[in-house]
Amino acid sequence: MSSDLIPSMPARRAAVVFNPSKVQVAALRTAVATEESAGAWAESAWFETSAADDGRAAVLDAAASEPELIVVAGGDGTLRAAAEALAGTGIPIGLIPSGTGNLFARELGLPLNNLRAAVTVAFTGRDRPVDLGLATLERPDGASVESAFLVMAGIGLDAQMAAKTNQELKKRIGWLAYSDPIARSILGNRQFDLTFRLDDEPEVSTRAHTVIVGNSGSLTAGLLLIPAATIDDGMLDAVILRPGRGAGWTNIGYRLTFNRLLHRTGFGRFVGRLTPEPRAIRYAQARKLQVRFEEPQEIQLDGDPNGSVIAATLTVTHHALTMRARAEARGR
Repeated sequence: MSSDLIPSMPARRAAVVFNPSKVQVAALRTAVATEESAGAWAESAWFETSAADDGRAAVLDAAASEPELIVVAGGDGTLRAAAEALAGTGIPIGLIPSGTGNLFARELGLPLNNLRAAVTVAFTGRDRPVDLGLATLERPDGASVESAFLVMAGIGLDAQMAAKTNQELKKRIGWLAYSDPIARSILGNRQFDLTFRLDDEPEVSTRAHTVIVGNSGSLTAGLLLIPAATIDDGMLDAVILRPGRGAGWTNIGYRLTFNRLLHRTGFGRFVGRLTPEPRAIRYAQARKLQVRFEEPQEIQLDGDPNGSVIAATLTVTHHALTMRARAEARGR
């Protein structure tokens, strides 16, 4: 049969969702065009986020174009909006990291501060199914809102860091900008009363300084906060910091400093078995966590302030998203 009678397969097509305030658009277009040419992709469709929207409208428009891939170039808010809109669709998401933390990008092993390399991974990397957290938040006025999170939800120190960090300073010096709110929070040692329930277990009452529920366990600067947390195990992992009035912060500081050694090396795991967990730190794991506070508390989702709550229900959807990761990346 003559080759000219064989119908040609339509070229694959991607959609690019971008926040123009977070990414160098000209450089992004050049990098995308290079990958289109190298991989025989059709010209991508482009969707710009607007200041009046968190990115959801642009993502929904991109999904409606029925692409084989959606490239998301923006901050954590744009990625979170994309995750909410694309959960369960099976459309791969290629993330172009921007900002200072990039915790989710680090979990995926994506290139940081290298737009060209990140675009290459988006077009040529392997598909990795990952989990998506969902937070149902009860406001002090009785209203209830839902929002997704990919990395962590935090109350206490974590939320104060998100709310009080100078954003311009954060852009200039990155995670070091958190040092002042961290120091103020530790010195003030403000604690609060709460009750929490893991799955169907009985409620537990406690007093804490910080509660963090993570789909991922690492912080900036290489600190491992929640050793058991992974982004694809179908579980949420929580840590409660309860420093008390004595040497609690010292014990917490030592544990966080050496967590990566204790949980990521054979020698460290051996030492860890011989070393009891400090009472100032409590870890827990569940598919559903319900927490209620005696007084309203600030909450953050993936590093963004999300107002005050009197209660929250956090759940996880296993393998809700398909993300593009480095071809050689391996889950922990």
